[in-house]
Amino acid sequence: MIRALRYVLLALLTISLLVMASANRTPVTMNLLPDSFATLFMFNWQIELPVFMVLFLGIVIGVSIGFVWEWLREYKHRRTASTKTREVSKLELELAAMKDQTSLPQDDVLALLERPKSR
Repeated sequence: MIRALRYVLLALLTISLLVMASANRTPVTMNLLPDSFATLFMFNWQIELPVFMVLFLGIVIGVSIGFVWEWLREYKHRRTASTKTREVSKLELELAAMKDQTSLPQDDVLALLERPKSR
């Protein structure tokens, strides 16, 4: 049910973006610098794109910046998780070694009961 709802929402989003793109095909000129700065630096890079491309590029760049920002913000959590994972694996190895050393029961009956079951 949730999968079907997801596909319906993605289809609606796709249709709405296609309708918006077809309605905004007018070309616009994008300048790197304002005209006053362009004359000052004697450099004026410009490109002509349809309006919907400008909007889509803005969305893609904004989402990309957000992903990178969150990835950098969560670095300390990933570092802590990897440190704790190494500690846990080290302690599990130590525990397994200690169980091997101390798992010899003194009583023969207990040795039979605590013996690992074969599969």
